[in-house]
This record gives sequence, structure tokens and C-alpha cells, in this order.
Amino acid sequence: MKEYVIELHNVKKIYQVGATQVFALNGVSMSVERGEFIAIMGPSGSGKSTLLNMIGCLDKPTSGRVIINSVDTSHLSDKELTTLRRDTIGFIFQQYNLIPTLTAFENVELPMIFKNVSRAERERKAKELLALVGLEKEINRKPKELSGGQQQRVAIARALANNPSILLCDEPTGNLDTKSGKAVMDIIKNLNIEKGVTVVLVTHDPSIAEYANRVVRIRDGMLEE
Repeated sequence: MKEYVIELHNVKKIYQVGATQVFALNGVSMSVERGEFIAIMGPSGSGKSTLLNMIGCLDKPTSGRVIINSVDTSHLSDKELTTLRRDTIGFIFQQYNLIPTLTAFENVELPMIFKNVSRAERERKAKELLALVGLEKEINRKPKELSGGQQQRVAIARALANNPSILLCDEPTGNLDTKSGKAVMDIIKNLNIEKGVTVVLVTHDPSIAEYANRVVRIRDGMLEE
């Protein structure tokens, strides 16, 4: 039997703009199998990032259901949603979102502090993850001392700190040159193949979408797949 880690059932997200209702998502239903790598593509304003926010439990649908690892998230409290995100989902954003006053090591360590992981285990895991993304020599550098590609690799290491089963990537190569973008995508693809991490990636770049096993297209808040 297929095992689905992400299921959306008739998800709608409606924003009220003055007297007008704007459908950011208009009845989206989709399923993602464990270990799958999917790319979400569509023009600007099509609902790509809104869809990713729904999957990541960063926002709640106006109607419909979002099920993560067989858990119906509509029944969860804000605290339970926070725990689900912390323990199940890793996020990688276009803007890196690193804390500028912390070193690469401290940025990667931070999610484990929130989870009350012991200091010894945090140190071991942070060093292991930074080595995984090729930054073992940069652990004491702060973001401003790193290139864009290096910062995004720190962001990947941080996203993996709590062993997520799902990795959500919003235009992860959008601010990178071609070479750095390829290096970042190779890391993400290897995580999918070697560690079985389920990857959902938003992109407008067809060459980035080629890394995925399946492409989901969205337009005007509805899937075209």
C-alpha cells in the first residue's frame, strides 16, 4: 500500500480584500507519498507559496483538510501545530532566514535547543550536519562572512537539525548563481535519495524542477496536474 505523508482534501484559502473575496487556493486536493520529491510550479500569484504554507502548517485553510503523517491538522491547537512543525517538517526559504548574530554552528544548533536536546548531542549533530553540507571549516563564521550559497547550505543543515521526515523548500535557489544553485539542489536531492526525506519544492525554474520525481502545476489557486 502507498503511504502518504501529506494529504490535502479540497483545501481553500480565501482572503477578504475590501468587499472582494480572493481565492489564493480554490479546492486543492493532492497527496504526496513518503520519500517522494515533488516540485510545485506556476506563475507569480498562482498560489504556490500559499500551498506550501498549508503543507507546512504555517497557515490554516479557510476550509478543507490538511493531513500530515496521518494527523488531521485541523484538530490541533497552536501548541500542537508548533510541535508538529518542529519535529516533522524542515523549512528552507529563498532568503535563508539565518540569525545574523549567531555563527553557522549556533544557527544549526538552535532548533535542537527548542527541543531540549542535550548540549553534547547538539554539538555532535550540528558538526555532523555542517560537514554533510561541506561547511565543517566554516562553523564559527557568521552569515555575513559567508557567500549566499554557503548561507543556504547552513539553512539546509538547520532544517535537518531535528530529523524531519518532510523538507519544504520555497525557491531555495532563487538568490543564488547557477553553480551555487546546483550545489544546493544536489544536497537536497541526495537527502531525498539517501535518507528518504520527502521533499516538496516550490520553483519557477524548469531546470530546478527537473530534480523532482513529479511536477505539480498550479494556476489561479487550482491544480492543473
